[in-house]
Amino acid sequence: MTPALEIVFLVEEAQEGGFVARALGESIVTEADGAAQLQENVRDAVRCHFEEEARPKVIRLHFVRDEILVA
Repeated sequence: MTPALEIVFLVEEAQEGGFVARALGESIVTEADGAAQLQENVRDAVRCHFEEEARPKVIRLHFVRDEILVA
């Protein structure tokens, strides 16, 4: 199996604080209180999810932030 070149995680702020990251196209979800810890948790989750030879070479974190403006 040829490994994917990259995997993308959609990162959102959690209601209770911190962040939640969900992989697009894979069943991987992780969370953390801060951005540095989230990066480590995402790396660990990817290592656990994929065998070494199938592991993506790049992990992209796409941060999404909703802002509500009142006119």
